[in-house]
Amino acid sequence: MLTDAQGIPLAVRTTPANTRDDQVALPLIVNMPPIAGPRGRPRTKPKALQGDAGYGSADLAALVKWLGIKPLLAPLGKSRPHGSGLGKTRYVVERTLSWFGNFRRLKLCYERCGAHFQAFHELAAAILCANRIAKSIA
Repeated sequence: MLTDAQGIPLAVRTTPANTRDDQVALPLIVNMPPIAGPRGRPRTKPKALQGDAGYGSADLAALVKWLGIKPLLAPLGKSRPHGSGLGKTRYVVERTLSWFGNFRRLKLCYERCGAHFQAFHELAAAILCANRIAKSIA
């Protein structure tokens, strides 16, 4: 899942459990929808990318840097103190993941087809975005 700084889901992709996180991250970034700001052209890429050690491969960090995005990824396989150091800001993504847990249909995979499960995740993301818009208007 790719979220903005406030935890609004921008892109969601479901994969099998045995897929590495760094293999899915680059297609999510490249296919990220444009985000309109207060003025000017919509942003087509984020300023920075944060992730835990699952995303910390050197190849992904180099590709992200080549795209002009600052990689704030915990290094993979290096000895480091407990935690990635990103816990101060990574709670935003964890909170958004917990919001997805509020949808009973997503807690267990009832679907036989992966496309249906992906569609329910996208529907949940749309509902979360609509709830955020409704809260900001009221």
